[in-house]
Amino acid sequence: MKLQRKNMLRASALGALVVSGALVLTACGSDDNTKTADGTTKASAPAAGDVKCDDAKGKLLASGSSAQKNAVDLWVKNYMAACSGVEVNYKSSSSGEGIVAFNQGTVGFAGSDSALKPEAVEESKKICTGGQGVNLPMVGGPIALGFNISGVDKLNLDAATIANIFNDKIKKWDDEAIKKLNPGVTLPSTPIQHFHRSEDSGTTENLGKYLKATAGDAWPYEPAKKWPAPGGLGASNSSGVATQVKQVDGAIGYFELSYASAQGIKTVDLNTGAAAPVKASSETASKAIAAAKVAGTGSDLALKLDYTTKAEGAYPIVLVTYEIVCDKGNKAETLPTVKSFLNYTASDAGQKVLSENGYAPIPAEINAKVREVIKSLS
Repeated sequence: MKLQRKNMLRASALGALVVSGALVLTACGSDDNTKTADGTTKASAPAAGDVKCDDAKGKLLASGSSAQKNAVDLWVKNYMAACSGVEVNYKSSSSGEGIVAFNQGTVGFAGSDSALKPEAVEESKKICTGGQGVNLPMVGGPIALGFNISGVDKLNLDAATIANIFNDKIKKWDDEAIKKLNPGVTLPSTPIQHFHRSEDSGTTENLGKYLKATAGDAWPYEPAKKWPAPGGLGASNSSGVATQVKQVDGAIGYFELSYASAQGIKTVDLNTGAAAPVKASSETASKAIAAAKVAGTGSDLALKLDYTTKAEGAYPIVLVTYEIVCDKGNKAETLPTVKSFLNYTASDAGQKVLSENGYAPIPAEINAKVREVIKSLS
């Protein structure tokens, strides 16, 4: 048995980047999105003691955020290699759809790029008998602004200019506002085609929070999961937006960084007011997320991010994806598997997978609280 387990783990290490067919079909076909920001592919299979299967058994269904899909794919691959007889199926859709599924009681947990709103918490009490839905921060990372402009390899933008692009005010790439931010770069008069998420999305909401906090009058919209601005074209999920940007000359869109890395999409460097524009990377996102504060109470660990930071090397267009669970009243048949799987994702080994694949680990102090809450789930 020990030899068999070692062989299984060895196979997991070699095949961690091969996502199971069922999971691939739920997201973006055959795209390989498990590359780091520098284009390399890495994935650590857990050591034998890193995954504690405990009483996990049967099938666990989960759904939600497509921004965390690539991280969850790797977690699922590693976890299922260690816990034979357990199946974890994460349907990558959107944060909005994940919350709906959670509050309908059809999934053991949901992934969302924004914390539950008060009305969603209230609705969750119907499913979480004697408890309510809580937010457990599990995945951090940058929201990259990917662009495709023939002949342009590097592009600097600031918040107001980004807002005016996505608000349909700036319509060509050689606009004076863009040229001013990119001295020495020959910008074509190519029309700008901006792409956004067509469905309710936590990634959209987080981009909106950044623009609302930093772009002033250029972004008059309140942050929301539904895309608020005129113009542009919608695409389904992060994978769909990335595909459109890859294919269309003059395009710009937003998605989690690993989608850009996997498809070789160039990303915007952000002028934050720091000494130099900041690249989107797991390291620069980590610097921004490290300043986050816990805003939730009790078992709820919703975070407050500082989108206005001008710290050197901090990339502030970030998201934190939460795994949403019942603090009390979880279904007895899936609770052991929920706790076992989330214990792995919050472990040092699970968080290491993030830093190796273009995401940003949750700061250690906050992650310690996450582990305590997972232990207390009932």
